[in-house]
Amino acid sequence: MSQDEHIKNYDAPAAGWGALKSVTKSWLGSENAFKNLRVMLKTNQNGGFDCPGCAWGESPESGMVKFCENGAKAVNWESTGRLVDPDFFARYSVTELARQSDYWLEYQGRLTHPMRYDAATDHYVETSWEDAFALIAKHLNSLESPDQAEFYTSGRASNEAAFLYQLFVRAYGTNNFPDCSNMCHEASGVGMSETLGVGKGTVVFDDLEHADAIFVIGQNPGTNHPRMLEPLREAVKRGAQVICLNPLKERGLERFQHPQHPFEMLSNGSEPTNTAYFRPALGGDMAVMRGIAKFLLQWEREAQAKGEPAVFDHAFIAEHTSGLDAYLAEVDATRWAHIVEQSGLNLAELELAARMYRRAERVIMCWAMGVTQHRHSVPTVQEIINLQLLRGNVGKPGAGLSPVRGHSNVQGDRTMGIDEQPPARLLDALEARFAFKAPRLHGHNAVLAIQAMEEQRAKVFIALGGNFAQATPDTPRTHDALRNCELTAHIATKLNRSHLVTGRDALILPCLGRTEIDVQAEGPQGITVEDTFSMVHISHGQLKPCSPLLRSEPSIVAGIAKATLGDRPIDWEWTVADYSRIRDLIADVIPGFADFNARLQHPGGFHLGNTAALREWHTQSGKAQFTPSVLPAQLVNEEVLARGDTPDLILQTLRSHDQYNTTLYGLDDRYRGVFGLRDVVFVNAQDIQRLGFKPNDKVDLVSLWEDGRERRVSGFVLVAYDIPPGQAAAYYPETNPLVPLESYGDRTFTPTSKFIAIKLEKASADNLIPSAHV
Repeated sequence: MSQDEHIKNYDAPAAGWGALKSVTKSWLGSENAFKNLRVMLKTNQNGGFDCPGCAWGESPESGMVKFCENGAKAVNWESTGRLVDPDFFARYSVTELARQSDYWLEYQGRLTHPMRYDAATDHYVETSWEDAFALIAKHLNSLESPDQAEFYTSGRASNEAAFLYQLFVRAYGTNNFPDCSNMCHEASGVGMSETLGVGKGTVVFDDLEHADAIFVIGQNPGTNHPRMLEPLREAVKRGAQVICLNPLKERGLERFQHPQHPFEMLSNGSEPTNTAYFRPALGGDMAVMRGIAKFLLQWEREAQAKGEPAVFDHAFIAEHTSGLDAYLAEVDATRWAHIVEQSGLNLAELELAARMYRRAERVIMCWAMGVTQHRHSVPTVQEIINLQLLRGNVGKPGAGLSPVRGHSNVQGDRTMGIDEQPPARLLDALEARFAFKAPRLHGHNAVLAIQAMEEQRAKVFIALGGNFAQATPDTPRTHDALRNCELTAHIATKLNRSHLVTGRDALILPCLGRTEIDVQAEGPQGITVEDTFSMVHISHGQLKPCSPLLRSEPSIVAGIAKATLGDRPIDWEWTVADYSRIRDLIADVIPGFADFNARLQHPGGFHLGNTAALREWHTQSGKAQFTPSVLPAQLVNEEVLARGDTPDLILQTLRSHDQYNTTLYGLDDRYRGVFGLRDVVFVNAQDIQRLGFKPNDKVDLVSLWEDGRERRVSGFVLVAYDIPPGQAAAYYPETNPLVPLESYGDRTFTPTSKFIAIKLEKASADNLIPSAHV
């Protein structure tokens, strides 16, 4: 394929015919097409299964089709007819597999048998479940301390699996829970818990239908949660404002063609998904919010002087908040020049955004990784909250805060106790219900786990799903850290690179997918998940498992626990024979789950509730808290400036459209006009010229940090793109090697993947190593 064929302009709207073509391609490519067509129609339906893709919630209204393009890809990806069995592993050594791309690995199909790594032959060989569990137990029980083990969790794990996992690990004796959420919404949880007393979104799906304005900040729903596009489009149609803040012009935030509207499809029409689109600097969202607040404060004072209606909601502020004066003093102290420079927007743009916010009586603020993967992400989240508190936009219909979660049930896993810093009330409840002494020391998050393995303080790594080796920063260091382990064990549906970065012992434990029927001793089972709106619903697999040797995630966790702990603190086998027993245990321990099994009978499940949405503030002051954070003096890390280097560009990592987290469904990024290629870097045409290159040149991306390590990815194609000057964007996991392990958010340990200082160098022949093979 020539370069011109790789990079082509794409003018069509989001979804529509392009999505239908893409879904058909993935459906036919699954090699299980007719069964998968039936099962896709059961996606997100009552009596069906919850989509294994994103965590977006459902409209209360029923409909025949309740999946999006990427949801269909997730179903077909999981329900493929291709199999990775013992014969496959006999054909390929681990070294040979490691030479393949991430996409190739995942495309091979479903794992079918438990496998153990044989270092002597460099092959995985078949093992039994009993021997696998015994090996894990042997390693765990031989450690000097439980804190020498790391227990990773993917966001796709069910509530039942996550609850058993945290119960087992705490009974074993540690809080080491590195988790996929460490890489995403930690700042949301910290920022909201301190100021509102709850770390989850305060809105439900219905609120989107009543908002006068919806701010969409640092997120790309067209790729990451496409079902969000419909409520955005409907909001615009009914006259609400949809204000987008994103450096890139993402197609899903521009126009949407509804695949279920026949006239729109036949006429090739579409509808807008925004009424205003602002393009801030990377890391500039806090400055944007501060600028809006500064305009509101100016207009509030002008209104007071003229005797006009107030801009602020003084009744709400007086009854429900604390700290207003200190916050307004900080707003006063922030210079306009600083706001404009850091935000990347001019005064006119900031004023327009402020006027749109002021005119709306009910405002929802939504955000994602563009806000949370920065060093100052917690203050940014709290500045969004400050703005909402000024006008009482928390705890009323059509208004509130919505950190849009990514992977299905990533929020539920945290609710179930997957937390390296567990609240005392959870540990107290576990001790009271299960009669064991729960560990109280804070455990390891993902960054701390990598450092512990790197320094050989952690010797066992067990993963409940996910692709830890590729999802984390500083890829070569992460790989080396995993190789230091005595044992690595992965519960998984498909082969990925983490399985090839082995400890001295290594296991692959194949599990059921969300789409597959789960039969235990007491009969067919359902599992539950929590979506981004805190709705909990039950999911029933529809397909016969692809292998009779697959076990469910709860069953595998129970098997490991029994082999390690015996029947302490519960009879693990009895518990997983019927998942309603697990749910009864959850109801005993986790707030909001009383009568868990009975409430699941309600169509669509039930809402966990949200105290902040009820204007109940579980904070130290007992009120919602204004937070007077200082705007950062500069955004480039001191560790970069200490080198004396001036970055050529600031890079953000992002997903392609054929991707979900580290899972690659294909090699196209249709909306951005990239086809069959992933090693690309999007750069403003003026920057390409300024730096002495031409479009389509191949370059190396070199990360700037003070520790003297070389962080480089090689042979990336320069794509001239509509992106603000000084910025660049490229796909992860290919660019994760550029993120220093020590570059993370203050108080969150979330890697700063949306703000990486880089230089561009001409690609040399010696450096043209495919990045997917790092």
